[in-house]
Amino acid sequence: MSEILRITGLTKKYGTLFAINDLSLNIEKGNVFGILGPNGSGKTTTLSIVTGIIHPTRGSFQWFGENPRPSSYQRIGSLIETPHFYPYLSLYQNLQLVSKIKGIPLKEINHVLGITNLLARKHSPFITLSLGMKQRLGIAAAMLGSPEVLVLDEPTNGLDPEGFAEVRELILQEASAGKTIILASHILDEVEKVCSHVAILKKGKILTSGKVHELLLKDDLVRITTIKSDELYEALIRGGWTKTIEKEKNEIRLTLSSDKSPGDLNEFAFKNGFVLDKIEVLKQSLESQFLEIIK
Repeated sequence: MSEILRITGLTKKYGTLFAINDLSLNIEKGNVFGILGPNGSGKTTTLSIVTGIIHPTRGSFQWFGENPRPSSYQRIGSLIETPHFYPYLSLYQNLQLVSKIKGIPLKEINHVLGITNLLARKHSPFITLSLGMKQRLGIAAAMLGSPEVLVLDEPTNGLDPEGFAEVRELILQEASAGKTIILASHILDEVEKVCSHVAILKKGKILTSGKVHELLLKDDLVRITTIKSDELYEALIRGGWTKTIEKEKNEIRLTLSSDKSPGDLNEFAFKNGFVLDKIEVLKQSLESQFLEIIK
């Protein structure tokens, strides 16, 4: 895969406050890359810098293997924070202005309005839209010109569950067409469903990053129910089977040692005379890891 964005030692200070601090990140072509973090973690600042809205205090970034230049930004569509349009112009008229600024044929407007499910409201004034519709119009504006990269800051902000699903499908559709998506979000369930990669930020620094499916594979929780819970609990501790273990009544909850699998555990129980009423493997959610990391 070719590298789309490289961030090196990026720092932004406001007085003595670090919005981001020595942040480095690489994003490759075709990634759906989620940037996660609590409010104030530096997500929007990072996206604002790489889209040319604000300047960093120090550090650098490259788009498509070269220092940023106007031609680089023409290959990128972005929605940063709340979308701003002229309130009394219609959706179509607002996108006409965006198209003229970008030098994009007007025939593309109906296409992006259709993709974002706004075509029926194309002649409505922007001021009459709900928050979710305004957000979708911002996404439509970012998609004008069919850019290679979409940079989206909280793209599901203000959307109802149906709107969530629409935007999720839209992102997956664009990714399947070979586009690179970079999005900031605090809605972790949505990131699990759409992102291939993720970085978690806290106070302007990256705490962890990697492929979503690899992060989800860490330390699955195993839940066992058996009548002989006291005896099995002691046997598992003695045998070095677990990283963590706790028991409540007939249920044991544990994370397995790195050299053990749930199948090994089931075989151990059977050979040692423990009848398991239930053995259940619970994949750790990205949310649980996120909350653990930012503690």
